[in-house]
Formats: sequence, C-alpha cells, structure tokens
Amino acid sequence: MKKSVNTLLLAAVLTIGAFTLNSTDAVAQGRTRVGIKGGLNASSLYYDSQGVSNKNERIGFHLGVFAQAPIGEFFAIQPELLYTTKGASADYNVLGLNGKNTFKLNYAELPVLATFKLGQSVEIQAGPYVSYLLNSSISSNESFQTTIGRGNFNKVDYGLAGGLNLYFGKAFIGARYEQGFKQIASSGAAQTLLGNAKNGVGLLSVGFSLN
Repeated sequence: MKKSVNTLLLAAVLTIGAFTLNSTDAVAQGRTRVGIKGGLNASSLYYDSQGVSNKNERIGFHLGVFAQAPIGEFFAIQPELLYTTKGASADYNVLGLNGKNTFKLNYAELPVLATFKLGQSVEIQAGPYVSYLLNSSISSNESFQTTIGRGNFNKVDYGLAGGLNLYFGKAFIGARYEQGFKQIASSGAAQTLLGNAKNGVGLLSVGFSLN
C-alpha cells in the first residue's frame, strides 16, 4: 500500500512538472494554469463513539502546488499536491477515564478535481482525493499518550472534495470541503477512542497562477 501511494504522489509531481515545462505554450494559448496555493483548514472527525462529547474543530493549514489542464473551453482537470493538517479534539469518558483528546493528523494529499469554468473568473470544482498520513500526535491523559501513535491509524485516507475559486487576474481565493470515506483508526486502542471516525475538513485558500 505504501509503495502504491508513493507511486501516486510521484506521478502527481511528474504531472505538475510536465505542465510547468510546457508553460511557454500554455501562456501563448492563455489557458493552462500552474501555480501555488495555501491557506487555513478547519477540520473535524465524524464519529459515533460512546463516551465522547464536546467535539471541537482543529484549526490548521494547507500548502502546495497545482496544475490545471484544459479540456475544452469550459472544462479542465486540476491535480494538486498538498501538505494538509487534519484532526479534532473532544472530551471523553472511556473505561472510567475522563479528560480531553486532541488528535493531530498531517497528510500529503493528492486531489484530482474536475473544474467547470463559469467565464474567466469563477470555477466550480469536484473530485476525489487520496492522502497519506505523514505523522500524527495525540494530546490526552498519560495512559493513552504512551500507547497510541501513528501505527494505530490507517496510513491512507480517501474521499471527495468540492468547492469554488474566484480569480482576480493571476491571483485567486477559494473555498472547499473534503469528506473522507476511510475509517481513521486501525488498532483496537485507537478505535476505543475514535470508533469509526472519518476526516472532514473545510479549506479557505489563496493562490497565485505562475503563468
């Protein structure tokens, strides 16, 4: 699985690199966009675990690159390669232990988005994403801190993303929501705290097209 994810991420880098190398032709056509983006995340964990209450979002960030390949006048495909933070916090009462857990999950993420253009300035986007867990941490009571690490979570997450971008020349602002379909916890200890939790995150982005 790890090999396949690394291959997928490598393919994304090569794809974006190919778009960059062809940017001279793209500029002449005035259609293809290659650029950078970043912004804020507000992430949640959607789960139904007994003894969990007072769930709170984690405020984080994302940063990465994108390329947009036009297919006709009003449609394009946009792959991206992002570093993105996810997670959440919640109060718990599990096996007689009370406290608060804060889950921090950081991913390398590859969305591939169908892009529908409404004129020159507005885009609506939707499509799948796959992400690979780079690192994780949990702030909790001591008994859980020492037993739950990255190995207790599924390394691969996937889901659907959708949103829109507003362009102002080469700059843009964007809003997107992503819903994961993969259960985060993989071990019994993690499932005790998270149950069938899945990632959900809203993103506010600013970006700049390099061509």
